[in-house]
Amino acid sequence: MAMTDHGAEIREGRRFEFGANWARFLESLDEARIERAQRSLQDMLGAPDLRGKRFLDVGSGSGLFSLAARRLGASVRSFDYDPKSVACTQELRRRYFPDDPDWTVERGSALDADYLGRLGRFDVVYSWGVLHHTGALWQALENVSPLVADGGRLFLAIYNDQGWASVLWLRVKQLYNRLPGPLRWLVLGPAFVRLWGPAFVRDLLHGDPARTWREGVGRGMDPWRDVVDWVGGLPFEAARPEKIVDYYAAKGFRLERLETSGGGHGCNEFVFSRPR
Repeated sequence: MAMTDHGAEIREGRRFEFGANWARFLESLDEARIERAQRSLQDMLGAPDLRGKRFLDVGSGSGLFSLAARRLGASVRSFDYDPKSVACTQELRRRYFPDDPDWTVERGSALDADYLGRLGRFDVVYSWGVLHHTGALWQALENVSPLVADGGRLFLAIYNDQGWASVLWLRVKQLYNRLPGPLRWLVLGPAFVRLWGPAFVRDLLHGDPARTWREGVGRGMDPWRDVVDWVGGLPFEAARPEKIVDYYAAKGFRLERLETSGGGHGCNEFVFSRPR
């Protein structure tokens, strides 16, 4: 998929500019967020470190989790379809691991089978909140499975299918991306109230209305950038967790861990392993 395709998709309102959002996130990135990202990898993978492991970050976004994996000892290969996301990941490599031969950053697409076929196989294939933004979720799920080495793990996060609610959110995202920048607040404002209002009220009743916001989103992410990413995120697809589990079970993968969104609008997280 050519870089010119990416720009055309954004201009036509068919794709959110994820990389621009990630660039703003890097302005608030600090050691505490990086440590939370590392812990989330350790917890989901059930491993204290990734020393001696090859880690593939499919859709690296800000580069935070590539950085976390590298700090945990893995050799890392990162790629993203969005050129600005690639630049964000390169920036984190420059800040924390300059000229590191064990961290490669490049542009690529989870829908480009020829590109993926040249990557080899990895001990951990990681794609958190990415494949549902490709415009071809099930093809992307198919494409990443051969990248997992025997005995390796596939760590995915895919939007939960809420039925009619997911259809409604798709319409919200389409409207957001079609509006001129100054008018996007007309969508973002009500969505922000919908997404954060319940937490604000709950925290207010406990005497600390900013507690959840101050503690931030799990995995080291930034609450505001997370809202913008959710509201703007096109393309957009979703899947019921059992559909993902059944799909990979048919390919011989074993489910090791599942963390659901509790039926909400977020991501279901899956860790699968490929038998040796």
